Amino acid sequence: MRLGNVVESWKYPLMLLAGIGISNVGAWIYLIALNLIILEKTGSPLAVAVLYILKPLATLCTNFWSGSVIDRLNKRNLMVTLNLVSAVFIATLSFPSSLWSIYLVVFLINIARSIFDPTSMTYITKLIPPKDRKRFNSLRSLIDSGGFLIGPAIAGLLFIIGTPIFAIYMNAIALLLSGLVTMMMPNLEKHIQFNSTDEKISFEVVKQDWTVVFNFSRRYAYIMFIYFLFGCVMVMATAIDSLEVAFAKEVLSLSDSEYSFLVSIAGAGIVMGAIINTMIATKSSTSLLIGLGSLFVSIGYIVYAFSTIFFMAAIGFFILSFSLAFANTGFHTFYQNNIPVDVMGRVGSIYGLIEAVLIILATTIAGVAAQLISIQYVVIVGTFVMLVISITLFLFNIRPSKAKLYSTASVD
Repeated sequence: MRLGNVVESWKYPLMLLAGIGISNVGAWIYLIALNLIILEKTGSPLAVAVLYILKPLATLCTNFWSGSVIDRLNKRNLMVTLNLVSAVFIATLSFPSSLWSIYLVVFLINIARSIFDPTSMTYITKLIPPKDRKRFNSLRSLIDSGGFLIGPAIAGLLFIIGTPIFAIYMNAIALLLSGLVTMMMPNLEKHIQFNSTDEKISFEVVKQDWTVVFNFSRRYAYIMFIYFLFGCVMVMATAIDSLEVAFAKEVLSLSDSEYSFLVSIAGAGIVMGAIINTMIATKSSTSLLIGLGSLFVSIGYIVYAFSTIFFMAAIGFFILSFSLAFANTGFHTFYQNNIPVDVMGRVGSIYGLIEAVLIILATTIAGVAAQLISIQYVVIVGTFVMLVISITLFLFNIRPSKAKLYSTASVD
């Protein structure tokens, strides 16, 4: 009977994880196929690089108002709609003939994703009881790492039996399946009356919502400081990653096959870290998962930055990728336990906007500095900045007076 209760209580979380897994695998297929389509159409690496700028640009155009929409709409229905809209847009990528029309469609897809992510976080927080969140987040890290390996493998298989356009269609189908799975999830807000007529989204409403987030941040300064520090660690990781290929080629003098093997080592680290994380996460302190996880991610980047040979870079890649699952599980659990669900969409969207701005600035500065100075020097400086942020995060994580915030208790 007890086993039956456990199975029943995890029925919907497992369905949700299945939907996330299908979507993640599809996202990797879409990314690789789209890169090949753009490169084949233009022959320009710069044209491919524009694809990676479109995501933070979509966040800039969306997140200052999307939180106001998310917190006022039915989350499950919004997730289903966004999945279906994304599937339709992805399917249309086979039709546009001009490069700019492809960029426009990709930009619209990224807008849908920038709304979907904070929406899904709010829904997950509502669905998963506090006592199960750490377990769920560790399983999600495992599924994300599986997508990192399975997605490119399936993409390669699809390219053998078809074309990148065929792979694009497969991703559209994957998103449709993910939408159907989400449609079967419980409607947690069916009894809530949303004031769609009384409070239309306007400049004044958005302004009021920014004030709500500002007041929440001021009242719970420690919580948002941890949120911001972790976001800064990820910003620096993104900026350093933008120089990864150039670093591998110009500093380490790796061939294409050696670089591919280096990425495979990172994939192995992600999977191993995620597997161990699922075994020990529920027994580990959330504060240590965030603090030590982020610290070891930074240490891995430091080892990588000072590398002069393949073996040393591989060790750095493995350490940083192995540690990511622990850091992400801890952070997501902390976020879910301490941000009230009625403002979670607004908080996640506005802080996501700030993070997007920092990513654009940090990536631009890193790219320009690499051109003017040297790639390895810029990577070393970037990793030391990241290490300082991680140490600060760790020291604030382990403060005994804040231990309650890392338990299952939520902020009211």
